[in-house]
Amino acid sequence: MKIRIGTRKSQLALWQANYIAERLRELGAEVEIIKITTQGDKILDVPLAKIGGKGLFVKEIEEAILEDKIDIAVHSLKDVPTTLPEGLDIVAIPEREDPRDAFLSVKYQNLSYMKPSDIVGTSSLRRKSQIKILRDDLEIRDLRGNVDTRIKKLQEGLYDGIILAFAGIKRLGLQEKVKYIFSPQEMIPAVAQGFLGIEARKDYKKINGILQKINHQESYIRASAERAFLKHLEGGCQVPLGAYCEIKDNKISITGFISDLEGKRYFKEQIEEDFKNSVNQAVEIGINLAEKLLNLGGKQILEEIYKGS
Repeated sequence: MKIRIGTRKSQLALWQANYIAERLRELGAEVEIIKITTQGDKILDVPLAKIGGKGLFVKEIEEAILEDKIDIAVHSLKDVPTTLPEGLDIVAIPEREDPRDAFLSVKYQNLSYMKPSDIVGTSSLRRKSQIKILRDDLEIRDLRGNVDTRIKKLQEGLYDGIILAFAGIKRLGLQEKVKYIFSPQEMIPAVAQGFLGIEARKDYKKINGILQKINHQESYIRASAERAFLKHLEGGCQVPLGAYCEIKDNKISITGFISDLEGKRYFKEQIEEDFKNSVNQAVEIGINLAEKLLNLGGKQILEEIYKGS
């Protein structure tokens, strides 16, 4: 059976597509990789929060599935909106890569070593608000582009330090560039950071049956909790928020935060329960955490951000 994989053209996206292609070939499938340029790939000089957010990296690829130009898409799941086009679904999620954030610098070993007014690069509102909690004396400047481009800008001296997702660095074999890795407690990751999401039409029964063989159920459950949290908050790239779900010692826990744009009002909570090995439980715990944060002050933050946008 032949499976056509749609992917963005970046080095990281192609690594991800080839990783899934190899897994499918091991199962006896013939695989073709089709490269697709998305709107998010074309606009590199403006922060995502100002141009529409996550959907910019998936819209054209999803259209290709619906138009039968490709069979499946391989995404960084953190780039995929929580509401999908009718007829499509995230049908499989392989085992999660390291979800933490990484600090890179030519000069410093850690964010805490940076001098006041030094420049740290990130376009993520989530990272910006958490940097302000840790170091409100630093200057934060936007940083877009693929992993190589961002590292090159750092090496050219445009930034004193930058923060990237460790998963992407690891997949590209660039771990030696990393000076420090933040724990999920120090810097809560983006929702679904480190997960790959395989998207396909719900009615592709034969392909979906094959994809189930590369699904990692614990990762699927953890991703479901985090994405339910995000969906309930109706948040996107315009809102500083993050969540991290963990399953350990027969317990499922989810930690999340929401903040205003300045990082001055910052609400962080955790919920832990006995683990019942259920996607429904994961969705419920994600929604419950979102409700908790809304009641603490998150609702007012969301209203203010969307009113001003």
